[in-house]
Formats: sequence, C-alpha cells, structure tokens
Amino acid sequence: MTTYVLSDALALAGRHIRHLRRAPQRILSITLMPIMFVFLFGYLFGSSMNVPEGDYHEYIMAGIFTQMMLAGVINTGVGVAEDLSNGLVDRFRSLPMGKGSVLLGRTLSDVLLNAISCCAMLSVGLLIGWRIHGGPLKALAGFGLLLLLGYATAWLGSLVGLLLRDPQAVNSVAMVITMPLTFLSATFYPSQNLPGWVRPVAEWNPVTTLTTGMRELWGNPTGNGADPAFPLRHPVAASLIMVVALLIVVIPLANRAYERAAAR
Repeated sequence: MTTYVLSDALALAGRHIRHLRRAPQRILSITLMPIMFVFLFGYLFGSSMNVPEGDYHEYIMAGIFTQMMLAGVINTGVGVAEDLSNGLVDRFRSLPMGKGSVLLGRTLSDVLLNAISCCAMLSVGLLIGWRIHGGPLKALAGFGLLLLLGYATAWLGSLVGLLLRDPQAVNSVAMVITMPLTFLSATFYPSQNLPGWVRPVAEWNPVTTLTTGMRELWGNPTGNGADPAFPLRHPVAASLIMVVALLIVVIPLANRAYERAAAR
C-alpha cells in the first residue's frame, strides 16, 4: 500500500511540475522574488543595519531563506484551494489512487520548487558577499533544515487551503499567519537591537529559532547577544523538534480535511 501511495504521489508531483510550463509566472515568482529580496535587504538596508557579531550581508541570508519557506503556506494553500474549486479533486477521487497521495504529491512538488528558489538565492547571496563558514556537512544540514521547514509549511498550507476552499481567503489568512511570524522575529534584524517588550517576543518566536539554527550551521552571525532566550541557546535541536512536531500535527489534520473535502 505504501508503495502505491508513493508511486501515485510521485506521478502527481511530476504533473504539478509539468504544469509550470503552462504557468510560467510561477517560475518567475519562485526565482525573481527571492532575488529581489536579497538585493533589497542586502543593499538598501544593509548599510543602515548593525550586526555586532559580523556583516549584515551574512546575517540576512538565513532570514530571507526562511521567509521564502514561510511563503509556502500561501503558495500551497492557494494551489490546493484552486484544485478544489476547479473540480480537479473530483477527478482525482474517481481514479484508483492511493490514500493520501494527492496531498503528498502536492507537497513534494512544492519542496522541489523551494529547492529551485534556494539555488537562485544562493547564487545571488554569493554575489553580494554571503559565505558559508561551517563546513560542507553543516552547510548541507542547514539547507536540509530549510527544506524540512518548507515541507512543513507546505502541509500547513494544504490544511489552510482545504479548510477555507477559496484562493482569496487562503491568501488573506495565510498572510495574517506569516507576516507577524516573519517581522516580529530576528529574521531581518538582530533581536538584541529590538526595544522593550518586542525583544522577548522576537526571541521566543519559533521563526527566530529556525533562522538562528541555520545561521549557526552556516557559521554566520546570529545577533542574539550574550544572554538569549532558551531556544536560541540550542537553536538547531529546538528547530528540529518544532518542525517535526508541526509535521506530526498537520499531516493527519490535512489528510482528514482532504477526505472531508473530497466527500462533498
């Protein structure tokens, strides 16, 4: 049974990737948007940002990588809602497909798109002066953690899309979820530079922990100061625990929501 599910999921993932030829704007969004963010924050904001432990160009890259993975909530959610609204899920239901393969195929294809986006950002990051100092194994571990986050956000986006079923509603709700997580964190600026009550909020934000974990693996400045919050003292382990916990919770909920949506 597992073999059939995986085979069907890979076939569906291939379908989603081939569909990009008829929607080239998606290729532009996953390549040009990250590049624009790298130049925007790296050059326009870089001269005005102070990172006590090092260069802002090396600090910001992990934050932009994380922001792109969080955008998967919107991208996947809108895609799932569109599949529901245009009748594609009804066609899938009439086929002898393995249970759970539809969402698995969707999320796997989105992880591949995330990898393409990472390659584009990696190239531009190297051009503006970003470097990885942690060695090849730690570098791969950092990108592995990044793609695992992207996989988790794809499942979260699937759940949101299945619950709301309307692409515009999904976009609005996903923005409400991702925007505070992104900007009330140490994604773009060091937490030790934040004022008053904002600093503890940013330090306990899971996005800060994830971003710090990648910075630590890549040997980039973390900007957390001498006495950070507990998750930031062990950011890699804390990040893995959080992402795996999110997957454990979201995957069964998304599959259950899909079964209810397909039965309507």
